[in-house]
Formats: sequence, C-alpha cells, structure tokens
Amino acid sequence: MGGTRVQRLSGMQKQVLSLYRGFLRAARSKPDQERRNIESIVSQEFRHNSKEVDRKNFQYIEYLLRRGHKQLDQLNNPGTTGLSSLQLHFPKD
Repeated sequence: MGGTRVQRLSGMQKQVLSLYRGFLRAARSKPDQERRNIESIVSQEFRHNSKEVDRKNFQYIEYLLRRGHKQLDQLNNPGTTGLSSLQLHFPKD
C-alpha cells in the first residue's frame, strides 16, 4: 500500500477555502462581465495573500478572514453589482 499521503487541512485553511468558494458562488449571481471581473479580483487577492502572508501570522490571517466575510456580505446584497480591489499593506510580523 504505497499510496500518497493526504494532508489534512487546518481549521483556518478550511475557513479560507470556504470564503473563496463563497465569493465564487456570489459572483454567479452577477451579470457575465461583472462575474468575470469579480472572479479575477478574488483570484488575484487570494493568490497574492497566499504568497505574501506568513502562514504563522494567525492574527493577520484572522483579520483578512473577517474583512473578506464583510466584503462577501456586501457582494451578496442584490443591490451590489461589483467588487473593487483594495490594496492594504500591513507589516507581516
């Protein structure tokens, strides 16, 4: 039985993936052009943070999760038609 080992995700990793999926689901309810724009922004933000944020900086990751949930709540509002990218740079201690 020399199969590959499956690495389990931590609770925080599951939260991040859930938030990402939530953004993609919310994007489906928007017009085609805006949906593609939302998907692009979300993908860029998550990719950027995965490379730039230290995985052990739990406080900053929790902040990003809270901020992401607020943005997702706004995006789920039927009156919201799009999403803009907001670049915030904090020290990554």
